[in-house]
Amino acid sequence: MKKEWFFDRYCGQQFAALMEDGKLTEFSVEKEDRGEIVGNVYKGRVTNVLSGMNAAFISCGLQRNCYLSMEETYTDYTKYDGTPVRTDSKPLELKVGDELLVQVTKPPRGNKGAKVTTHLSFVGKCLIYLPGTDFLGISRKITDEKQREKLLKIADKMRMGKTNDGFIIRTKAPLVTQKQLKAEAEYLKKLYEKTLGAAKGAPVGTLLYEDEELPLRTLRDSFGDEVVAIHVGDEELYQRLLALVKLRSDISERKLIKHTGERAMFNEYGIDSLVYDAVSPTVPLENGGYLVIEHTEAMTVIDVNTGSYIGENSLEETVFAVNLAAAKEIARQVRFRNIGGIVAVDFIDMVDEAHKEAVTEALKARLAQDKAKCNVLPMSELCITQFTRKRVGREVISFLEKPCPHCSGKGYVHDDIFVITRLRSAILNCFADGYTSAIIELNEWIMKKILNEGLFSIEARNRWKNKRIYFIPHKTYKEEYFTVRGENSTVLKLPDKAQILY
Repeated sequence: MKKEWFFDRYCGQQFAALMEDGKLTEFSVEKEDRGEIVGNVYKGRVTNVLSGMNAAFISCGLQRNCYLSMEETYTDYTKYDGTPVRTDSKPLELKVGDELLVQVTKPPRGNKGAKVTTHLSFVGKCLIYLPGTDFLGISRKITDEKQREKLLKIADKMRMGKTNDGFIIRTKAPLVTQKQLKAEAEYLKKLYEKTLGAAKGAPVGTLLYEDEELPLRTLRDSFGDEVVAIHVGDEELYQRLLALVKLRSDISERKLIKHTGERAMFNEYGIDSLVYDAVSPTVPLENGGYLVIEHTEAMTVIDVNTGSYIGENSLEETVFAVNLAAAKEIARQVRFRNIGGIVAVDFIDMVDEAHKEAVTEALKARLAQDKAKCNVLPMSELCITQFTRKRVGREVISFLEKPCPHCSGKGYVHDDIFVITRLRSAILNCFADGYTSAIIELNEWIMKKILNEGLFSIEARNRWKNKRIYFIPHKTYKEEYFTVRGENSTVLKLPDKAQILY
């Protein structure tokens, strides 16, 4: 399978996209000034204890208080093979005002705050260090029994008699030497000690530890040999990734490619149009069938339809062919859209039990390739299959849409930053076509956001340095609507409302 990563940063955002055999399978967005908080360690204070739910709310300096289960005994390590985790520990005994260190395990969603744990973990390329957790685990993707046994023995020795500490061996561990594993273990232990040191005397709400930024974190966790190219659209980001690649033995520096084209990188490679598909609830299948994906507060519901596919033999065979294609596409869609939580799939009714089992197994096989943990339940008599997918970061649709202010949140319009990234791409295309000036007519609020937050400042100082850009604001324009017109004239006639960008 041909895998290509694409990384870029602009408009205060960082982007990561994965193409597999020409299909977009992963897409992530993260703000530069405040990235993904999962994995962050904070100093918190108990603000409320709910004895009836054996839970507490913790103030960590975030917008909403975090949720902590007082019955937690360990973080969920069920996706790894290893020694049993001791579950005989007593529930947490907390009272209002207690201060403690917590780590975010699930991001805030809707009106709910983030979920946190007191069992900290520090993630490296090959190991996960678990201070205070008596667990030795190993990735199930490492299948060689002799290799598994050897790696577990190495991990056990690295505990150095500290039976309360644990390690999880990640998939890339067999690619490095024992010396490199020990060096990484020592580094992760020092991170923990540094976190403890920073907590002393720190005020409540202090961020004590945070994971790498999106591009570096993604590259750290991706497989090396399977990646044929890593495209980077920003010079500063390219240098940071180059430094990381030089530390790795499984990715050649030749695979790191800086994008030098005049057009926006995602636009030139056609990724923009593929991302836009995430907004559409309808997904066509290659055989003529289609999916309808609907998001609700409780779950995501997917409906399978035959569409234009009529088959050649019997109705049962036709339905089976559509359901089989749907199962494979559903696994790609939930990964690409980063859908988390409960997913219910309404497959077309089948009679043959062998067909039901085959469709379920196809779905399981494709979901097994997902880095996020998935659990598939058996298909019901109504041909409805339910599965869960661990929430990891933001769903793609949260970048593309925001609640519509004109209908009390019942509908959605394009998010401001999504509109601005589309506008940036259009301006780049304008200059790539040979124009020296760009005249943009756009919504007044969008223009103010660009100017007030300096979202095009990097481009204005570099690739647009010798270009002219004029904004013409319109109060009547919808936020997602704009036009870009190129000009080469020395003297331009502009409306009175035109405003020079820089």
